[in-house]
Amino acid sequence: MTRPLRVAIVGAGPAGVYAADILTKSETPVEIDLLDRMPAPYGLIRYGVAPDHPRIKGIINALQRVMEKPEIRFLGHVEYGVDVKLEDLQRYYDAVIFSTGADQDRPLDIPGIDLPHSYGAAEFVYWYDGYPEAPRDWTLDGEQVAVIGAGNVALDVARVLAKQADDLLSTEIPDNVYQGLTKSTVTDVHLFARRGPAQAKFTPLELRELDHQDEVEIIVHPEGFELDEASEKEAQSNNQVKTIVKTLQDWALRDPKNNTECRLHLHFLRAPVEVVGTDRVEGFKVEVMELTGDGNVRGTGEYETYPVQQVYRAVGYLSSPVADLPFDTKKGTVPNDGGRVLDLDGEHIPGVYTTGWIKRGPVGLIGHTKGDALETINNLLADLDKLPQAEQPDSDSIINVLEERGIEYTTWDGWTRLDAHEKSLGEPHGRERIKVVARDEMVKISRAD
Repeated sequence: MTRPLRVAIVGAGPAGVYAADILTKSETPVEIDLLDRMPAPYGLIRYGVAPDHPRIKGIINALQRVMEKPEIRFLGHVEYGVDVKLEDLQRYYDAVIFSTGADQDRPLDIPGIDLPHSYGAAEFVYWYDGYPEAPRDWTLDGEQVAVIGAGNVALDVARVLAKQADDLLSTEIPDNVYQGLTKSTVTDVHLFARRGPAQAKFTPLELRELDHQDEVEIIVHPEGFELDEASEKEAQSNNQVKTIVKTLQDWALRDPKNNTECRLHLHFLRAPVEVVGTDRVEGFKVEVMELTGDGNVRGTGEYETYPVQQVYRAVGYLSSPVADLPFDTKKGTVPNDGGRVLDLDGEHIPGVYTTGWIKRGPVGLIGHTKGDALETINNLLADLDKLPQAEQPDSDSIINVLEERGIEYTTWDGWTRLDAHEKSLGEPHGRERIKVVARDEMVKISRAD
């Protein structure tokens, strides 16, 4: 091939950007278009991570350096499956990589889970992160709230629920989120984990961030705080588990704070059984579990009911099906072999690849998608001689199609305008930035002359 390899990456979150970065570092000349249905880049970083994580700024800076590479072009506000389809991308690109992530809450099949004021964590995360398609208002009218889960998302949700609104003024939360949190009546947040402290899925850093709020008291309930032989062994051999257990033990033994605005309760060995209520959430029923000696748990037949007015389930994310591609509804992934997308017969669809959570499921931290992307890109490069060449490889071809279809796409230059605008909104208030959340306003700012 005498021209650069033309690649479209659908999804401009970390997984897609990492894939683009690895491609540009290969010996193969490339031209890459990163397409995203949102007008702004960064995906999970912008819309899925709590705003009070300072380390996220470092990740954004790294992603920005990649996006500024001359081989990479950003095309936002382009919805795959609606504005463009697979046959379009195959016409204009030699290869297509899907990195669409996981955008839905995994269901929890217990009675009452669909009662009013019972939510999936993703719904709440999208609200406080200013996702354009999320509701602008969120009612926090209960005093007692339950959070189900033992991962980092559960900790994020619990921390934000317990936090005082003014503590988030130094972040980029939208004004509507700040106003919503000022009206919160929450006094107690209860986090329930099905297994023991040594089996928790959150990281030490996320756990410690719970304790960075003077007006919030962390209460580790001794009932359920057990370590069996397998737990002890894991704590001795795994520094992360050891740190988590030690942190929780220290919290359980320390003297309580006085005059705190909110209490954050950590309950272990409590499995969800039922969300109780008639017209709305009125309680949360759990079964007391016990460790079996090998790190697993079993039910004891003993039950407890907590009088809560809201429930947030953080039991995992789930990807949405991708138009024109096979989809494994149970795993929530596109069937693939090392990133090579497979058809219904298990054969590789030529020139079609996947990476990130849509490839392997929503597990692991953001950095883990780098290894994911490396595997996919290595397989793509190994397939160079087999790739179907684009019919219209000119870089203007896709632009012409978008304009013919009336798609108001955004660009990297448009993103820098939006970025500057958000920062200017924060300046009069002494804040670093205030995030714009209305999609049409984002497009208008990004496309301004």
